[in-house]
Amino acid sequence: MSIFLNNTEIQALIVEEKRITATTVDLFAMKSKKGHKESDITIPREGRSAFKVILRQNSKDPLDFSAILAFVPEKKKQDFKLRRYNGKHLHGNRLHKNKFYDFHIHTASEEYQRAGLKEESFAEVTDRYSNLAEAFACLVKDCNVILPEDKQLNFFN
Repeated sequence: MSIFLNNTEIQALIVEEKRITATTVDLFAMKSKKGHKESDITIPREGRSAFKVILRQNSKDPLDFSAILAFVPEKKKQDFKLRRYNGKHLHGNRLHKNKFYDFHIHTASEEYQRAGLKEESFAEVTDRYSNLAEAFACLVKDCNVILPEDKQLNFFN
């Protein structure tokens, strides 16, 4: 059974505090996979559910990247992508019938889920970042992610 969240639940999860601990910071060392580098960390929350932050970077194209915030409900293996900060590539919002080639931010929506599309299919153009580190900084700010004081956005140095 797939996960369905309404817009109120999605927004509540996005604004909920997510605290990255010193022990999880080391997991941001990106590992090579097929054609890209990737890393992820799990951020536990009360109960058995969790959040996950996933970073991906294409090995050949520096503009092809994603910084993702996902929710992982308890007893589910599938995650629910709440926000995705993407690099510059062609994206189309099927329900809104528009396309663009630019940096963009995906946000999960009830509307796209009801249409049978991926929860985070809707996206809007942004000029707030131009690389993965800046995209991650936007995710941290927008999604109430608290970093250890000694690590303040130095993950990519």
